[in-house]
Amino acid sequence: MAHDNKVVSFSGQKPPARFSLPAALVHLRDASGQSLKSVLARFFDRADDALFELADRAGTNLDQTAYFDAMRELRLRRKAMVVSILQYVSQAFNEIGKFQPQKTTGTLEDIDQDSLSLVDHSQLEQQVAVDNLINKLRNRYTEQIRLLTVRVGHLVPGINLKDAQMPLSPEIICGGVAEACADLDIDIRAKLVVLKLFDRLLADTLGDFYKEANRTLVNEGVLPEMKRPPAGNVPARSGQRPGGGGTGAPSGVDVPLAPAGESYGGPSSQATFSELSALLHQGDAGSSGRGHGGEGFIDTDRLMARLTEAQSNSRQWDDGVVMPLNQQLQPILRSGDGQSLNPGQMDSDVINLVSMLFDFILEDRQLHPVMKALIGRLQIPVLKVALSDKNFFNRGGHPVRKLLNELALSAIGWTEKKPGQRDPLREKIESVVDRILNEFTNNVALFEELLKDFSHFMDLDRRRRELVEQRLRDAEEGRARQERASEAAESLVRDLTGQRDIPEPVAGLLNEPWTRYLQWVVLREGEDSARWQHARNLTEQLVWSVDPRPVSDATRSELLRAIPAIVDDLRKALQEISWDPFATDAAIRDLELAHVDVFQRLVTAPAREEQSEEVARSLPPETPVEGVAQPDSMRSEGEPSAAPLNPEESAEDPAVAQPAATVPEAGSQSAEEAKVAPVIDPVWLEKADSLRVGSWIELTREETKVRCKLAAFIKATRKYIFVNRSGAKVAEYHRQELAADMEAGRISMLDDGLIFDRALESIIDNLRSSRKD
Repeated sequence: MAHDNKVVSFSGQKPPARFSLPAALVHLRDASGQSLKSVLARFFDRADDALFELADRAGTNLDQTAYFDAMRELRLRRKAMVVSILQYVSQAFNEIGKFQPQKTTGTLEDIDQDSLSLVDHSQLEQQVAVDNLINKLRNRYTEQIRLLTVRVGHLVPGINLKDAQMPLSPEIICGGVAEACADLDIDIRAKLVVLKLFDRLLADTLGDFYKEANRTLVNEGVLPEMKRPPAGNVPARSGQRPGGGGTGAPSGVDVPLAPAGESYGGPSSQATFSELSALLHQGDAGSSGRGHGGEGFIDTDRLMARLTEAQSNSRQWDDGVVMPLNQQLQPILRSGDGQSLNPGQMDSDVINLVSMLFDFILEDRQLHPVMKALIGRLQIPVLKVALSDKNFFNRGGHPVRKLLNELALSAIGWTEKKPGQRDPLREKIESVVDRILNEFTNNVALFEELLKDFSHFMDLDRRRRELVEQRLRDAEEGRARQERASEAAESLVRDLTGQRDIPEPVAGLLNEPWTRYLQWVVLREGEDSARWQHARNLTEQLVWSVDPRPVSDATRSELLRAIPAIVDDLRKALQEISWDPFATDAAIRDLELAHVDVFQRLVTAPAREEQSEEVARSLPPETPVEGVAQPDSMRSEGEPSAAPLNPEESAEDPAVAQPAATVPEAGSQSAEEAKVAPVIDPVWLEKADSLRVGSWIELTREETKVRCKLAAFIKATRKYIFVNRSGAKVAEYHRQELAADMEAGRISMLDDGLIFDRALESIIDNLRSSRKD
């Protein structure tokens, strides 16, 4: 290719082609970014409280100032720091294998004495703090980090990926934190406190973060059977495809297994057929010759032919019939004269394993009986696959296993429709089962075709449900914001008018249009905005203008100056929310009449006060005079400091004469209610807190069971919103209610893990337990 003469190439080489991330890594990058964003949000909330507490306990003014400065700096730079850390991690994904995390102090062998003198003391302290955090995370979450590193490395077999270069490694995350903290303009002591807060939070929360990251890749089919990491990095074999299902190995190629008698994680993770067979025959002596030779022997080919015949007959079953595999095999394992036939030992072991697998599936409480019956009709086809392919048990990416997992996973939240209602999911699963029973002989490609088609169906269904759930979340968040705005507006009006004598027309103005305006301000600009502060100040002035207390010689002139601006601002505010102009004019007239009444009362108030003072001087100091304000030294504790403007009206009004302490606040809990409120075990509160969005639960309501999943957690109202499989809302809980129902057994968790893997783990657990016994 000829170069343009105007272009000068310094390197003499073509720029490298842009590296395209595998789809599974793109999904991991996006999902982990959202998780990390949530972790950082919790950090800043906790950091604010912690720094305020440290400032409150500071021994010197200097320390207190440093902590307050740190708190202010974190508030100002919160968004910038979150973006910086997320971009740092995202860059590690996009430049995977090339991105180098920030260099820290390293080991002592990497540092020479001269370089130490060039490092600023505060910078060195920060580096040491970051190093300690990295080491702590690696030591605490060694297995989860290693699992994630192996899976990520498996997706990019052509890249020599070092542990520190894994995009979600402690080095990357802590490097992003260090870079974000480097720009904080605060004292080094406060900066170290911030890093220590990061230390505590990340050390406590990254365990779940790494589990979720591994789960994301497992759901993408990346080494799903690996439960524990191998001793070292396992290089990807040539021919393996990044992002492939299961182990990623082509047919007949297995991931390295644990030594005999050991396992790299859950029992099912790397168990080969030979290991499973050995577990089946543990303690059996002299069984090796069983089933070979003799008239009672049935070879694999004859067995497969009879299974195919039985498979076609199983199409006649009703949906509700679930016949165990052993029962189905009884007529198959008989000769023409009724004699029992024995399969070879290997075939017998396969039959036993498949039978136990389906026993687990058919007893699993996660599945509805109708779905169990549908999946149970696949026992003979699955047995045929297992007989012809012994890698079936240790190949996580086997299409039959993946299809079973997909069918069970899709049905976890399924509930039976009312008669006459169409059920697309049930119809789709029935069509899959029917095609297998009608068309499968020995070609596993049929399962691959059905898996692809069913996955496409579920993707479309998932997108539809996600759209419905997103609308629900938006509606709930909007409702929560509305509730919060109403609470803020009503609370402000209630607090400012609680101890004031407000004329009835003005009270109506405050409780209706003005409260609506305050809600509008909160919804539009928030409670931290200058607009809200202005509205708050205007509310205070409005209340003061109709009941100015305490009264002084300057009160009348202050009112004359303030009232025009108050009325003008009030009219503009109501115009902004498009309040009825006729109602606005009427409210303004009522307010003006209230102001006239205030001025009339102010004319007589000074004369009454002078008369009261003369009477007070003629009496002993301890004799109280009605309507005369007492000095602070004579006033009893809790008594208001200023007498009402019109003492005669106050004395006649029992509501005013009644002590304020006897009137319960709205929403307050009485002593009797507090005693009745149940005490919830903190364990259940923790379980409620650990519930993640997408988790499936089963509710028990009046002997009716309802399956639903957590669609959203609304932070503003602390509500858990649950939806059914169609995305329709079925329940909402506050934290205490959710924990109480979980403790009472009215809510139970559903395991949405891969059903085939859970079944295999259960089988091997039982076999190994029986060996120990």
